[in-house]
Amino acid sequence: MQPIENLIDQIQKEAQREEFPIDIPVYKNCEKDPTKPILYYGNLKSNICFFGRDLGRDEVKAGQPLIGAAGQLVRQGFYKAIYQEELINEEKLASIKERLILTNTVPYKPPENKAYAMKVKKRFRPFIEQLLVIYWQGTQIITLGTEAFKWFEYYSNKDKFNAFWSKGDSRYESSLNVTISTMGDKGKTYQKNVTIYPLPHPSPLNQKYYNRFPSMLENTLSRLAF
Repeated sequence: MQPIENLIDQIQKEAQREEFPIDIPVYKNCEKDPTKPILYYGNLKSNICFFGRDLGRDEVKAGQPLIGAAGQLVRQGFYKAIYQEELINEEKLASIKERLILTNTVPYKPPENKAYAMKVKKRFRPFIEQLLVIYWQGTQIITLGTEAFKWFEYYSNKDKFNAFWSKGDSRYESSLNVTISTMGDKGKTYQKNVTIYPLPHPSPLNQKYYNRFPSMLENTLSRLAF
């Protein structure tokens, strides 16, 4: 297996190959290269992945996925599940990176925080597949929001997938198994069985679920091994 830096370089070359919507002003304000992907944060040997939609301004500035308002809810909820502490210790909070990875459907920030079109997701899908199947060693994926969950429809039976999603709030207490296939070095095919645990996106704008998210995350994490 090649180093993860090779995958990051491949993504950057793809971004440079043909233009697509990127929030250039935000990258310039943060003095960051807009074509440099912010692919993941954490430990590739961990067993849990939090999977979001795409990057925001805070993520570009920090060079990490899920570090803004929504990401802090995720990080703090995971911290509490590990340490069983309500009061956040910043040093311990930083240590959670050893127990998870954080990533997105597309490793770039879209203009105006609008979701990327299916064409863009399809373009970068092979790289995200490689991250999840070849580089990351875990099998448990918590998706954050509809866009993140539906990224995995590609690997499931359509009727089964839609039936799962149509269960209302009970879907957030359930899980779905899928098999992800990807192409690696020299055309070799890799496969991995993963379990998807959907949750609502923890954005402050998501009024229906924002206040409920910490308890929903706690419930999900109580069912996982990490």
